[in-house]
Amino acid sequence: MNTPIPAQDIRPEPGAISRSCIVALDLGTKTGWALRSHGGLITSGTVSFRPGRFDGGGMRYLRFSNWLTELDRLSGPIAAIWFEEVRAHRGVEASHVYGGLMATLTAWAELRGVPYEGVAVGSIKRHATGKGNAPKEAMIAAARARGFSPADDNEADAIAILHWALETNGGLG
Repeated sequence: MNTPIPAQDIRPEPGAISRSCIVALDLGTKTGWALRSHGGLITSGTVSFRPGRFDGGGMRYLRFSNWLTELDRLSGPIAAIWFEEVRAHRGVEASHVYGGLMATLTAWAELRGVPYEGVAVGSIKRHATGKGNAPKEAMIAAARARGFSPADDNEADAIAILHWALETNGGLG
């Protein structure tokens, strides 16, 4: 008789968010990231995964995986990852890149037992600005209002995802 395998709870244990290294990502060729360290320090930035002239098609994903490993090694261990869950893209290339990065992220996290969860774009924008369809400029302004100096909307979105995760306990309340 086959016994069904119970679904794993993707949320960290209660209280883990407040004392752990957590990461928020805005996936794309230029990925925005925000990290809250074990000590509570928040850092953020962007990293480019644009392929080089002579790179094969999978190099951006290999670089992304290596970048996650270095982030985990230097700042971790990472206890949980939240990322912007995009349902509609402006172009075919953007959707392919996003899908590849999301597949790489989820495989990386599964391999290491790191919980991860996508957060709807509207939820992030609504939490940061009060408006679910806020423009990029409003997201940047919201990050600045919290004391950050985001380089662009990718970093601002990652900061917003991180604050959403911290302030809603990862969507639990």
